[in-house]
Amino acid sequence: MDAVNPLMPATYDLVWSAVALVAFGLAVWAIASLSRRARHFPSSTVLTWALVIVVVPVLGPVSWLAAGRRAGVSRS
Repeated sequence: MDAVNPLMPATYDLVWSAVALVAFGLAVWAIASLSRRARHFPSSTVLTWALVIVVVPVLGPVSWLAAGRRAGVSRS
């Protein structure tokens, strides 16, 4: 019978911690990107995107980084 070291976290704890860290990093990156581009959007749009980024953990930031920041760019 193998003894489990009580001081070492289980593998799933490490994996979930990494996933949470990546999700948090994406959210920070997306909010920073949104704040840099805020002048190109109406305030209601900025507020909506900020809520989506914060409330929808991974999909919100990825949506902003993939589509949202290109929407405010003028093509002239």
